[in-house]
Amino acid sequence: MPKEKTVYTCQQCGYQSRKWLGRCPDCGAWNSLVEEREDSTLSAAALARGLGGASGKGAKAKIAPTRYEQVPSQDDARLSSGIAELDRVLGGGIVPGSLLLIGGDPGIGKSTLLLQMAAGLSAAGERVLYVSGEESERQIKLRGDRLGLRPGDLHLLPETCLERVWEVVTNLKPTLIVVDSVQTAYSERLDSAPGSVSQVRETAGQCLLIAKQQGIPIFLIGHVTKDGVLAGPKTLEHIVDTVIYFEGERHHNHRLIRATKNRFGATNELGLFEMTGAGLVPVSNPSALFLEQRPVGVAGSVVVACMEGTRPMLVELQALVSSSKYGTGRRTVEGVEPNRVALLIAMLEKRAGLHMLGDDVFVNVAGGLTLAEPAADLGIVAALASSFRNTAVDPTTVVFGEVGLAGEVRATSQPATRLREVAAMGFARVVMPAGNVPGLEWPDGLEVIGVRSVLEALDVLF
Repeated sequence: MPKEKTVYTCQQCGYQSRKWLGRCPDCGAWNSLVEEREDSTLSAAALARGLGGASGKGAKAKIAPTRYEQVPSQDDARLSSGIAELDRVLGGGIVPGSLLLIGGDPGIGKSTLLLQMAAGLSAAGERVLYVSGEESERQIKLRGDRLGLRPGDLHLLPETCLERVWEVVTNLKPTLIVVDSVQTAYSERLDSAPGSVSQVRETAGQCLLIAKQQGIPIFLIGHVTKDGVLAGPKTLEHIVDTVIYFEGERHHNHRLIRATKNRFGATNELGLFEMTGAGLVPVSNPSALFLEQRPVGVAGSVVVACMEGTRPMLVELQALVSSSKYGTGRRTVEGVEPNRVALLIAMLEKRAGLHMLGDDVFVNVAGGLTLAEPAADLGIVAALASSFRNTAVDPTTVVFGEVGLAGEVRATSQPATRLREVAAMGFARVVMPAGNVPGLEWPDGLEVIGVRSVLEALDVLF
């Protein structure tokens, strides 16, 4: 009998080697290479025939290119999930034949959200298959009863073997499939354990084949590592069409979902939910939620107008500058890039004469939101200066703008959208980059002040 070929696969990045190595040369992880049997008995073409493709010995599919003008548009074929915030993140709805991956910390609400979506779609007349490798039918039913769900044509399948799942799919012909989770599913083609790099890659590949061939959208739930990234090889995120991350702290009532990859819509789009006894409830006005408990007249508190995808939001930035007993100041940052805060502190020291390099500096975005865009720079600067001078910023003022190392305030994107949100929330004044003011229209009753430098902004604010 021929000797079985084995290969050592890194469980962190998917790197393969013919011999065992203590450290992966690709990602640098220690003791991550695991021996797996190399199975090449079933080709990709045979797999395609077995999953509903061409059949018959020697069958060959006719391949011909299609003119661009003859390709039909799918914008009108999107399927609404029944959850407005999820549709926003997906770009307007679920595209037929798409493969979507949802990741997040344990217990943050991934299964709850998809069960709510599945129940809503089934109640609207769609046939939905919920495949669970982690819970039984009774556990899923218990969660559904606790949330008060009234599903229609929803089918539950506690199964981890992909080949048996595809048999059910062939007979049931569902409109949508949910797989919970991709790390528990396995294929009989491979001998490796569920959750290994080979099995995760194989699961994603078979799901992609089913989704594209039969036009069934498939949602995959993925586990995350202690570093907050999706477990498994990086190719998992390359295979799928959309990658959605759950964000938020367990101690907060709200949850955020963000699309980091979307082939059918904008990336970095944000959806906001509130965790209640009835499950995840969409929040239509996130600005009101983040500013609900904002203190008024307190030094170090500033309201910033930021953009998350196409959605404008007003959030509160807080800073605290206090004297340090040691030679070097301590830096603690939550919600913004720590290196960016260090850069702005050095700029204020050099350009504005605010000597806080030896002080302890704490910066926080209230509500647990993470801000990545540079338009929050002016808000960070204003909050730091307010705390350093122990002088409060006018509570009816909103700021936004990018700040450079020379102390200049640079123009940002979508200023008109931000101003409309500011006016809708009842604020009276906006301090923004002067480069955005020419030709800009804003709502009546709103005072707009354009500034070109940090010194000019601080003179206006204090």
